[in-house]
Amino acid sequence: MDKKARLEALKKELESYLPALGQAADTIREQGVSKYPILVLHKLEVDIGIPIIDRHRVQGDWSVNASTLEEFVTKRLVQPEQVDHFRKVYKNPDEFVCLFVLSDLGANFVFLPRA
Repeated sequence: MDKKARLEALKKELESYLPALGQAADTIREQGVSKYPILVLHKLEVDIGIPIIDRHRVQGDWSVNASTLEEFVTKRLVQPEQVDHFRKVYKNPDEFVCLFVLSDLGANFVFLPRA
């Protein structure tokens, strides 16, 4: 499955999550926590962000933690010298949610359209 097909499959799988993902990202921005919210999607326990969706309590395979670029830098998931590059590629948060997806394919940043 190519990258575009995987993105489409992920988008379909996350349709029911999208309102909560958007709301979490908006809250992070509106409360001045960060201009760069990152939502961590995972199936195992992770030590980053604040849990907002537990896959054992919803109909879905993904748990979600809310995080930020700043936390990713602190935890060295994004190197300090890469921050400017990350900010340049970060898509408009009014139109996309930034996901950090931990799956059997590895760890990948994905910008999922809100609509």
